[in-house]
Amino acid sequence: MLYNIYMSYLQKVSLFLLRISLGWVMFYAGITKVLNPLWSAEGYLKGAKTFPGLFQWFLNPGVLPIINFVNEWGLTLLGASLILGIFVRLSSILGIALMVLYYLPVLEFPYIGKSSYIVDDHIIYALILLYFSVIGAGKYLGFDGWMKKLFRKN
Repeated sequence: MLYNIYMSYLQKVSLFLLRISLGWVMFYAGITKVLNPLWSAEGYLKGAKTFPGLFQWFLNPGVLPIINFVNEWGLTLLGASLILGIFVRLSSILGIALMVLYYLPVLEFPYIGKSSYIVDDHIIYALILLYFSVIGAGKYLGFDGWMKKLFRKN
């Protein structure tokens, strides 16, 4: 019985550390873009190998500022959500969409970059976010768990 309690605690702490770590990666990627007034997704979009028409449309002068804003703040808020463990299910689903949009422009099927074959870091991040969404990772040492307990009492 003590072993089961220990393993349950170890699983929760491991999940918490994974959530915090991925949250920091996303937050840092986003906040550095927010704080850099010269940053734009333009260069990344211009090099799109898959669905170039879609990504060229994103480059339109009326669309690119929206893409930049969603990119900067999407990453920042995804990271904050994961770090705090709040609205993790929703932010994870939106994060998966963001990771797919990062993955597609650099994919030259089946190669992704020079050193990957089909799977790269965006796919790994998307799968981790899927896992977070499915299990509700925010309830483990996060505000989602605290809110659940708070509203269950009332």
